[in-house]
Amino acid sequence: MVQVKLPENKQEIIEKFSQKDGDTGSPEVQVALLTFKIHRLTNHLEGNKKDNHSRRGLLKVIAKRRRILNYLKKLDEARYGVVIKELGLKK
Repeated sequence: MVQVKLPENKQEIIEKFSQKDGDTGSPEVQVALLTFKIHRLTNHLEGNKKDNHSRRGLLKVIAKRRRILNYLKKLDEARYGVVIKELGLKK
């Protein structure tokens, strides 16, 4: 898996992926924030292998990101491609 370096805090992620000023709800921003959260949870689970509550939360976040990506692909395939490339996700 290609590891993409995301900014360290939420505000930088929002600024990088927003469509316009004050945009926090576009699919691109949501997917980027969820990807940040997935990376954080994955790192946590590497050190805490028996933390099944966090593992379940991770699976829920992954499913939510997948749903938003499916919506974005249906909405505009060009924007979907840009987000996938920027975040280094599989199609």
